[in-house]
Amino acid sequence: MDHPEHLSPEHMPSDQPYHRGYVAIIGKTNVGKSTLMNRLVGAKLSIVTSKPQTTRRRIIGIASGPSHQIIFLDTPGILTPRYGLQKRMLVAATRAIKEADLVLWMIDVSAGTSAAEECGLVLPRIGKGKAVVLALNKIDLVRKEKLLPLIDEYQKRVGPESIVPMSALTGDGVDRLVGEMVVRLPIGPPYYPPDTLTEHPERFFVSEIILEKIFERYGEEIPYSSCVEIEEFSERPERKDFIRANVYVEKKSQKAILIGRGGTALKKVGELARRDIEELLGRPVYLELWVKVRPGWRKSERDLRRLGY
Repeated sequence: MDHPEHLSPEHMPSDQPYHRGYVAIIGKTNVGKSTLMNRLVGAKLSIVTSKPQTTRRRIIGIASGPSHQIIFLDTPGILTPRYGLQKRMLVAATRAIKEADLVLWMIDVSAGTSAAEECGLVLPRIGKGKAVVLALNKIDLVRKEKLLPLIDEYQKRVGPESIVPMSALTGDGVDRLVGEMVVRLPIGPPYYPPDTLTEHPERFFVSEIILEKIFERYGEEIPYSSCVEIEEFSERPERKDFIRANVYVEKKSQKAILIGRGGTALKKVGELARRDIEELLGRPVYLELWVKVRPGWRKSERDLRRLGY
C-alpha cells in the first residue's frame, strides 16, 4: 500500500508520543468486523446485515484521537472460496493483512466454533511475524465462565500480543481494545487530517448502501447473485443530485424476483437506499435503479475486474 504523505508537525500533540498506523480487521464471515469498525470510526462506513459475506471489498475507516490515528481495513470474511468473487474477497483480506502494521483478529465467541477450527482457517492467512491482537466478540451472548478456557486456549495456539473480550454491539471492552492497538502502532505524525473518516469516494458508499438493502430484503439466492454499479453520479446545483445505478444479477428469474410484481419490490429497495444515501451525503438525491442480467458475473475475471472486485 502506498501510504499518504505525513502531515506537518503542527498536527501532532507535543506533550505525548503520537501513534499511527494501519490495522487489518480480520476473521470469519459475520463475526462483527463491520459493526466494530463503524463504532470505532463513529460513522456507518461498512454495511451491516444479518447475512454472512455482506462485506465484499476492503473498506477503509479512519479513527483519530488526541494521541493516535488508526486506519482500519475492514476486510471480507475469511472462508474457503467456491467461485471467483469469493476468491477475490479472500485476496482482499490476505492483502490487507500483509499491508497492515497490526492485525485485529475478531472471533465470535457465541458461535460455538472450536479454537482448533477457527485457527485452522484463519491462522495460515496471517503468517509469521505479524503482530496480532485477538478480540473475542459478542461476550454479551455467552456466560463469563466460558471465556476463561477460551482465552487460555487461544493464548496457547496463537500467542497474540493481547486478548480482549468485548462486544462490538454494546461497546463493552472497546476502549480497552483501542488502547491495546494504539500502543502497538508506530510513532509518527498522522497520515490524514483529524476529521477525515475514509478515503473512498461517495459513489463507493452509495453502491454499498444499495447492496445492503438488497441483502436485507431478499432471501438467500438474490443478494449473493447481485452486485451494484454506479453508472452516473451527478451533483446538480439547486436540484437533487442524480444517481443512476445498475443492479446486476445472473439469471432472468432473479431479475423478476428483484423487481417484483409491478416493480414494487425494487421500488422499496430504492426508497430505503435513497433515505440512507441522503443521510450520508447530507443532501437530497434522485435515485434511479435498473436491473440487468449478466450471466456468471461472479465467476468471470473480466466482469469482476470491471465491477471493482
